[in-house]
Amino acid sequence: MGSLNFKSKPKLNYSKFNQINGKHPLQKSCKDAFITYQARRRHGGKLAFFNFDLAKEMGLIPMSHPEEVTPELEEKILETFSIVIINEYDIENEIEFPEEDILPNKYMATRYLQLQHPNKQGKTSGDGRSVWNGVVKNKGKVWDISSQGTGATSLSPATHIQNKFFQTGDPTISYGCGYSEFDEGLATLMFSEVMNKNNYETERCLAIIKFEDNISINVRANQNLIRPSHMFNHLKQSNYDALKDIVNYYIDRQETNGTWKNVPKTESRRYKYFLKKQTEVFARLAANFEDDYIFCWLDWDGDNILMNGGIIDYGSIRQFGLFHHEYRFDDVQRFSTTIKEQKDKAKYIVQTFIQIVDYLENKEKRPISDFYQSTFLRNFDNLFDEQKKINLLSKVGIAPKYHDFLIKKYNYIIESFSKDFSYFERTKSTYGLYEVSDGVCWDAIFCMRDILRELPQIILSRGETIGRQEFVDIAKSTYATQEDLAINSYRGAKIDSFQKNYMSLIKTIARKENKDEKDILLEVLMRSSIINKFDRVTGDSIARIVESIVQKQKKFDPNTMFSAMVDFREHQTFDPDNIVPKQERNSNTKKELKPIVTEFLQIVRDYREGI
Repeated sequence: MGSLNFKSKPKLNYSKFNQINGKHPLQKSCKDAFITYQARRRHGGKLAFFNFDLAKEMGLIPMSHPEEVTPELEEKILETFSIVIINEYDIENEIEFPEEDILPNKYMATRYLQLQHPNKQGKTSGDGRSVWNGVVKNKGKVWDISSQGTGATSLSPATHIQNKFFQTGDPTISYGCGYSEFDEGLATLMFSEVMNKNNYETERCLAIIKFEDNISINVRANQNLIRPSHMFNHLKQSNYDALKDIVNYYIDRQETNGTWKNVPKTESRRYKYFLKKQTEVFARLAANFEDDYIFCWLDWDGDNILMNGGIIDYGSIRQFGLFHHEYRFDDVQRFSTTIKEQKDKAKYIVQTFIQIVDYLENKEKRPISDFYQSTFLRNFDNLFDEQKKINLLSKVGIAPKYHDFLIKKYNYIIESFSKDFSYFERTKSTYGLYEVSDGVCWDAIFCMRDILRELPQIILSRGETIGRQEFVDIAKSTYATQEDLAINSYRGAKIDSFQKNYMSLIKTIARKENKDEKDILLEVLMRSSIINKFDRVTGDSIARIVESIVQKQKKFDPNTMFSAMVDFREHQTFDPDNIVPKQERNSNTKKELKPIVTEFLQIVRDYREGI
């Protein structure tokens, strides 16, 4: 790796890290939302990754900082984040630690509802192996920072299932040991950066500190790390004051960060505004997850998602290459929801928000069933359907400037096309349901990205649509058998209808713009080639990429890891309006990166249709 000479330059200022010291505004605003732990320095760790892009956005380092870890920077990162809590086991057993290692401030593990806990009211659940490091303020934004793998807290499921406290690092227990693994951090890093680049709200990886035996501390950040489950536990317990505190805290943070504009001042109107915003967030994210084939395991406890719709916990997150809508994650004690069921789960979360606001306004908790006909739930359905139409038009390659026009005046074409599209997207293999590495799946057999990418190019070159057999040959996936691909009269009619509606959309735009259909097709072709890129990342490909990095980790110092991540992320950008020239980097680095990134992209290509 080429290195920069820092000796001739002024010493860089890393004082912003001093803000991250365990203190967090939640500790003052919401007394029942957490438990605190004394923490101590953890020795023996080395910096494996640092996210320069995110750190600059957060203001932790100056924008001019080179993308290279200085000795001073690594020391500051380890000083700030290489910590472990002094937990109940340590106190019960009177374990002593060097006084100079004990940090002055206490760190919080937050309480929230979790369905895997014996107690279904959230009295025992929350951050089982994480603490919140604090906040950083920069340019009017407040960032939350938490670290996974900082020790076993009493909020872990293991503590209450086995009715005892665990020593951090106890080899007899996995999740309850309080540690996290290096490959977990890498998967979060690679997946979340791709999601963020493609306009998804997500918790992002700021740093990974590696220890022996594949153990790590994984540092994550987002502008608001509050989950629905941080509210739902207080609702289940009928703790009115605590619920009011956390809802007000969340609203205030959204307003402070400028995420929510013109928030009303009166309490009742603030809560209605809160409901409106949360309905919008969860309706649109449910549609986006379904259309981008993102499996997130939404459920009634609101644990696996942030309040702002941000993706968290990449251990169970998957992006499918095809619409594998029968996939279920096996979490030992239960199977997850499917991707199709996520809409209803998101809607139920919104229904719970409605119950919360009614409780806050009337000080009496009514059954959640009282709200199933709420106007907000009707709005949810309308927003969901609208977002689905926008997503379909975008997939085709139709620019956003035409979306409103088509939805308002030619909705019947979109709805007809949607039925055709959905038929092919949801068709499953005759093979049936079978076990995969982390659950069960039933394969989809058509790759709709392929047909949307190839169709405009063929129509442009030939001046006509394609035959039924050619359509199937282009759209078929590697999962499909000859039996799966048979063209009966119904399927044949669907192929014809698909192309007829496709061309109706093109012709409608051409008439509106007074342009030739070929001009519109060319524009669609250019956008579709990016949106429906052949090689798209999946959960399987991320897992294989992480395996490769772990096997070759001697090649990956923090600088190489960051550069490889950025190059990979840029290759996985599917927003035609967000494509920027690849950032120029050190020529030596580029040379070393080429085989690494090439291997990553080949893995993506090999697993592009998987789960």
